[in-house]
Amino acid sequence: MAMELKSLSAQELEREKARLTEEYEAYCAKNLKLDMSRGKPGKDQLDLSMDLLNVLNETSDCTDENGMDCRNYGVPAGIPECRRLFAELFEVKPENIIVGGNSSLNLMFDYISQCMTHGVDAQHEPWSHQGKVKFLCPVPGYDRHFAVLEYFGIEMINVPMDDNGPDMDLVEKLIADPLVKGIYCVPKYSNPGGITYSDEVVRRLAAMQPAAEDFRIMWDNAYCVHEISDTPDELLNLYAECVKAGCPDRPVMFASTSKITFPGAGVSAIAASENNVQAILHRMSFQTIGHDKLNELRHVRYFKNLDGIKAHMQKHAALIRPKFAAVNQILTEELSGLGIADWKLPNGGYFISFNVMPGCAKRVVALCKQAGVTLTGAGASFPYGKDPDDTNIRIAPTLPPVHELETATKLLALCTKLAAVEKLLEQA
Repeated sequence: MAMELKSLSAQELEREKARLTEEYEAYCAKNLKLDMSRGKPGKDQLDLSMDLLNVLNETSDCTDENGMDCRNYGVPAGIPECRRLFAELFEVKPENIIVGGNSSLNLMFDYISQCMTHGVDAQHEPWSHQGKVKFLCPVPGYDRHFAVLEYFGIEMINVPMDDNGPDMDLVEKLIADPLVKGIYCVPKYSNPGGITYSDEVVRRLAAMQPAAEDFRIMWDNAYCVHEISDTPDELLNLYAECVKAGCPDRPVMFASTSKITFPGAGVSAIAASENNVQAILHRMSFQTIGHDKLNELRHVRYFKNLDGIKAHMQKHAALIRPKFAAVNQILTEELSGLGIADWKLPNGGYFISFNVMPGCAKRVVALCKQAGVTLTGAGASFPYGKDPDDTNIRIAPTLPPVHELETATKLLALCTKLAAVEKLLEQA
């Protein structure tokens, strides 16, 4: 059993620092160039979908089930068979679906922009006319969500996460402010914590009574089929719960095939109430005459249905499971019992949320970068890039091959120990 570092004397810490520094300098001499900064699929994952490119060829029928030529303009909501496929994914009706381009982030940006300039619908004032509007942000969370909100000048309020999801007592208190217009959620295998919201949290989100009638839940279900474990998490259907609670317009849900097929050439979708769908399609009519219907047709003919997607995702899981296991094993071997770090191996998603000693995250990331390993910047998992405790680091295991991942994780563990010893010496 390893001894907690905080139990060491100042003299013992100095000796440990000297030993760790020598080991660190040996890593620096290797001239490493490794990247664990973003949650990108590895090449082997991208190769799984190459047959998708051959689904349509010069002899293919390029019409949808209604006879629409997918090579031409039209069908802004998406071809019917693709709306049906996403309806299976979201557990809603096809009429609740709008199919977009390759990026769900693009759809989210557009939706926030529409709310700011024109309101959530014709019955409500634009958010930008109502004052300094605010959003609740479960933390640690997704940096790109925070970037969108910051771009539009929306004030972000941290809401701590636990193993069940956001702190709902705090959420229910904060929504008494009519300027709080929404909450941004990654409800299954959250980025970066890997947490799936409990049934109670989903029901409380549906049942809460915000002061703002135009309150929206931005439900980014990016990892809805991205399992790693053989016992995957289950997520309650938020839309169904909101319908039961009499607030069907509250959730606006997003997903894409970006980490199912090709991040640069997938298909995205919105799932929302009929009222929200009509409002979004009206605004979209000024923006585009239709998205890439050939890509929609490709995906539908390739997967056919949700079972086809799930079978495909089992192949992804087989490739990334060893990577998550390798990170967990090395961190366990190197850091367990030292009292300087904690993490949780998720059942799915793309990240591991790694917490170091308070005040050490920036130092750990800087040490890793100096030795040739790039991590997501410390603080990225919080609004404005400001982690109040300077403790959280997002680990992205999917892109590097296993041998590179092992090297990078060993260096991360070493830098975590070195930064902790430095901090303890400062406090001695």
